[in-house]
Amino acid sequence: MPQNYVPIFLFIAVVGVMIPLPLLLAKLVRPDNPGKEKLMPYECGIDPVGGSRGRYTVRYYIVAILFVVFDVETIFLFPWAVKFRALGKFGLLEMLIFLLILVVGYVWVWKKGALEWV
Repeated sequence: MPQNYVPIFLFIAVVGVMIPLPLLLAKLVRPDNPGKEKLMPYECGIDPVGGSRGRYTVRYYIVAILFVVFDVETIFLFPWAVKFRALGKFGLLEMLIFLLILVVGYVWVWKKGALEWV
């Protein structure tokens, strides 16, 4: 039974070497001459004004969370599409109910104005 885990441990070992190795090689090769100009934050060629901890409207975070929620929920469509023929009409009905719930949630969020930027 433990011999089944040998490929997993080998993969972990390879990843454990291949992640730090390029970072170390890049540190050895790249020039290291920081200055005031280089350490300044870059904002489209414009000198930064104010602090970097500015306040953002909560709508930005709401839209980001909604994107993640709807994006993750649509991931459930892929396994259903793979097994579409095996699930038959019952699977189709389940997916239609799932999509209906998604659409109702999307319309509700839209009516609440959470997708408006201004």
